[in-house]
Amino acid sequence: MSQPVAGSAESGWDSVSAVNPQESIDRLLRDLRTRRTGLTDREAARRLVVFGPNELTRRGGRTWPRDLVRQLVHPLALLLWVAALLAQVSGAGALAVAIVVVILLNALFAFAQERHAEQAVEALAAYLPVTVRVVRDGIPRPVEARELVPGDVIVIEEGERISADARLLTGAVEVDLSTLTGESLPLLREAEPFDTRGPVLEARDLVFSGTSCTEGEATAVVFNTGMHTELGRIAALSQRVGHEDSPLEKQVKHVARLIALVAVGMGVAFIPIGTLAAGLSLGDAVNFAIGLLVANVPEGLLPTITLALAVAVRILARRGVLVKRISAVETLGSTSVICTDKTGTLTLNRMRVTRVWTLPQVLDLTGPPPEVDAPSATARLVRAVVACNNAELDLVPPSDERGDPTELALLHLAVALGLPHSRSGTERAAQFHFDPELRRMSTVDRGPDGVRVHAKGAPEEVLRLCGRVAGPDGDRALRVEERDAVGQVVTRWARDGLRLLAVAERHIDESELPGLTRERAERDLTLLGVVGMTDPPRPEVAGAVARCHSAGIRLLVVTGDHGLTARGIAEEVGIGRDGLRVVTGAELDDLPEAELDELLATGEELIFARSSPEDKMRIADALQDQGHVVAMTGDGVNDAPALRRADIGVAMGRSGTDVAREAATMVLTDDNFASIVAAVEAGRRVYDNVRKFIVYIFAHATPEVVPFLAYALSGGRIPLPLTVMQILAIDLGTETLPALALGRERAEPGLMSRPPRERTQNVIDAPMLARAWGLLGGISAVLVMAVFLVTLVQGGWQLGDDVDSGPLHHVWQQATTMSFLGIVACQIGTAVAARTQHASLRQVGVFSNRLLLWGFAYEVVFAAALVTVPPLQEVFGTATPEAWQVLLIVPFPVLVWGADELWRWTVRRRAARVLAGHPETEAARAAAAPRP
Repeated sequence: MSQPVAGSAESGWDSVSAVNPQESIDRLLRDLRTRRTGLTDREAARRLVVFGPNELTRRGGRTWPRDLVRQLVHPLALLLWVAALLAQVSGAGALAVAIVVVILLNALFAFAQERHAEQAVEALAAYLPVTVRVVRDGIPRPVEARELVPGDVIVIEEGERISADARLLTGAVEVDLSTLTGESLPLLREAEPFDTRGPVLEARDLVFSGTSCTEGEATAVVFNTGMHTELGRIAALSQRVGHEDSPLEKQVKHVARLIALVAVGMGVAFIPIGTLAAGLSLGDAVNFAIGLLVANVPEGLLPTITLALAVAVRILARRGVLVKRISAVETLGSTSVICTDKTGTLTLNRMRVTRVWTLPQVLDLTGPPPEVDAPSATARLVRAVVACNNAELDLVPPSDERGDPTELALLHLAVALGLPHSRSGTERAAQFHFDPELRRMSTVDRGPDGVRVHAKGAPEEVLRLCGRVAGPDGDRALRVEERDAVGQVVTRWARDGLRLLAVAERHIDESELPGLTRERAERDLTLLGVVGMTDPPRPEVAGAVARCHSAGIRLLVVTGDHGLTARGIAEEVGIGRDGLRVVTGAELDDLPEAELDELLATGEELIFARSSPEDKMRIADALQDQGHVVAMTGDGVNDAPALRRADIGVAMGRSGTDVAREAATMVLTDDNFASIVAAVEAGRRVYDNVRKFIVYIFAHATPEVVPFLAYALSGGRIPLPLTVMQILAIDLGTETLPALALGRERAEPGLMSRPPRERTQNVIDAPMLARAWGLLGGISAVLVMAVFLVTLVQGGWQLGDDVDSGPLHHVWQQATTMSFLGIVACQIGTAVAARTQHASLRQVGVFSNRLLLWGFAYEVVFAAALVTVPPLQEVFGTATPEAWQVLLIVPFPVLVWGADELWRWTVRRRAARVLAGHPETEAARAAAAPRP
């Protein structure tokens, strides 16, 4: 039948959008104006215009006003609002306006950075567009899920996310409906007519958008897309998920609140000191208290952290690491254990069969392929692995491969031996999918020679189901000595690092097909042989493993492969320097929790072979209970719980299923273990950089607060060295760009030579505050007060002189200008010092951070404008300095940086002495290394 034309009177779009999915399948197809072979491309394009993209839309309208208001009522912003109100009440209108400007500019800046961070996370979807196989013009092809329209026929396969509401046409699948119903167990859905009087979600032939296929294969016709799906209806009733602070942001916000309390306390305490001790009027005392409050508030701290995390997300995305939650970047840096899979992560995931064992012969396929007779056991083995296979191999140029790498390797084996590599001529009657616990799969196929069960899987699992073996003279009973011979082959080949599959078959009668169960099908099998495949390790993994070891990160291999195979690969890439113990899935099942905890507490690197997804969860739980931060890799449907349970769930972008990618925190587009290590390094670098610009920002509180204290403690005989407007110029104008540049600092030398930081370690600690407020801030305060007093004395001022009027007023303006310029000069030295926490400036490179150099240039130009441009001089109370005064502050950056460089040199020497006294122990090295 011809397809309707969009927009025509006969097209019946209203009927298409109001179909009853529970009516008979023929009537549903008629109402959808489609057929079992799907729509044409042109018709699908027309319907896309009418129904719109298959995606959920936000119902909350514009959200940016709410986000902006949230910045205006932030705890630090509220503190500044109070300061502005007090300034207005005390008659300092200009000061009140200036503080309000600070609040607005800071809110706009923080809002812009959060929007930037949000866009960085949302943009990651472009790297991994959700695709679905659709039958268009009778041919299955992948299209973006957003292009699905009602009437499309889709192919649903194991491990894929279902992208629209659909009615099954053929096949049967198990579906995880937990996103809609909360039901934790997968439910069976079959393409059979059922009672249609119950609720839609309970219909046994319907599947829904947002759910996942955990097993099986089927085709289905789409009847609802986008906001018309069941998931869309739920989304329409839901509010947008709010902003979630990362642990780092929570820590900094907590410290910011403490600083706010300190600021309020100092400001309130200054009022009686200023009025009683200094003899100030109440209005002046309030103004100075406001100045103290403003000087103590780190206005730019939170937006700077947000930007640093967002930039890290984008950098990792360019490296092939997609971090789905911006808060996870900080967690990455504290990873102490990585539980990695083997295939595709440590290896290239390019399987090729190199050896085949059958009872008559052993084939070595590393050289020219041998000839195989059609009736031989080898030919039967090849026919079995082609039949028991869901991969597709098209050799017609341009050649195309689709499917699991292991199954593709088996098809390439057929090609190499000159045998058919497709299932043409056979009809699949049933399929029992690969079960991670059983570690095998089987199919029931109807062919010219009758109905046969074909099975493949782990040798130890398949072998115990076999009672016969294919020999040179036909099938015969499998004797004990032949079982032993197979076991020896498996052990020897596994030790060589080969991945092994045993292949078996059995003939059954047609009458056995109705109601055939897996248990009945997979019994009394005839062993055809064993296939050995090689998957070479990735060349870059060995270096990544070495970096993990130097960083104190422990590696555990958790794989479904044979233990000897996993050990061969692990040892080749350097895992298990002090020996490598293999724990099988059966052994792990027998281990009580206490013994598992004891095993993991040894600190040795282990291989968990023949492990199930449940084993991964058990291992992750045990490690987390011991205080470790765990990264866990996975690619299968059943890996999803373990990926959710781990601190960092890492899914494979190429070989992974949609379910795994949904559950994971991080997705590797190249499935490469080295990318995990790069992400850990980036997490550590971000954490370090956050600490660096916190040191930079906090260091300036001391030289801003000390002038007020000097004024108060002197009883007003020393005039105020700094005005509130000048403090605002520092905090808002000169400080911000260098702080942002420190957030882009490169990794410090030795970053991956430190042990992981502990889970409970705070980003702000006492040593950091001592360095910021005491060392850097203290030296800056001394220098600033010195240049202030020198300028006053040089102008003829004496202790107690009035500077509010007369000739000394201009001298005082010049002195406050020098205090302002002195702080700016010290800021440059502080920024250079803060670039490194442990190493010397020579090691990180003087000019390696070009953004910081541009920040310095901006800082100097901005400060020069404030002290030389008349309108700005009037607003900020500055005066043009003389040449000798400028020369006084030129060495300030070197003095501040030099003092910090000397302190770090002392720390490094002390650590080196500790290490030299205990050179034989790693514990001494870890103890000597400065903590991040």
